Amino acid sequence: MKILTIISTAILALNLYGASGDKKIIVGVSPVPHAEILEFIKPNLKAQGYELVIQEINDYSIPNIATQNGDLDANFFQHLPYLEEQNKNRGLTLVKTVAVHVEPLGFYSKKIKNINELKDGATITIAHDPSNANRALKILEEAKLIELAPNISLATPHDIVKNPKNLKFLELEGAQIPRTLDEVDLAAISTNFILDIGLSVSKDALLLENSDSPYANIVVTRAGNENNDKIKALNAAITTQEVKNFILDRYKGEVIPAF
Repeated sequence: MKILTIISTAILALNLYGASGDKKIIVGVSPVPHAEILEFIKPNLKAQGYELVIQEINDYSIPNIATQNGDLDANFFQHLPYLEEQNKNRGLTLVKTVAVHVEPLGFYSKKIKNINELKDGATITIAHDPSNANRALKILEEAKLIELAPNISLATPHDIVKNPKNLKFLELEGAQIPRTLDEVDLAAISTNFILDIGLSVSKDALLLENSDSPYANIVVTRAGNENNDKIKALNAAITTQEVKNFILDRYKGEVIPAF
């Protein structure tokens, strides 16, 4: 995995070599809805003299390193708790600039139609990173399927103190979780991946986090770069009323504006 990440980062750097001029804004994103939102703001930035270069990246291990190294001017794929964890664990100095939207995390299944049908000993896939694992477990606790130890900032399955259904947890990288739907009983999947595989948050989620979720997706850049004119232009373009209307109209409440 480390070798593949190094290779992928090297390829990214080669692809972007020579593309970091003052009038080019290079942003690493996950495909849906992030890339679509950036495509929408391209004309706005072009009118200001900026060329927005959108680099779609599916491997979450790449964008923060590429932003730290300067291969990307910014990235747009993560929420603040994930960024804080990455900064701490990987020695990065990245900062949030603006919050753009919330993608509610939900639980989905191809084996059951109602959460009450969940059987004893069921297998559930959740993200392996601490912030999103905690996010998923909190939803299960809210549904009274498990109980977590009190005063845990980032809970993991090891912090479950009551598990009446003897639920089993499989922890994977977020992008891999949708592929497990045919094998497991329940899977915690973020909205961007749900949109990718053609499911509906409103119709298919068996459990869904509350609309007051603190996990808004954010624009991120290197510390010290947040006052760069390019980043300021990007921030302004992505938080207009037109963008809010675009998110509401295109995603029909499955992606929620956060500004």
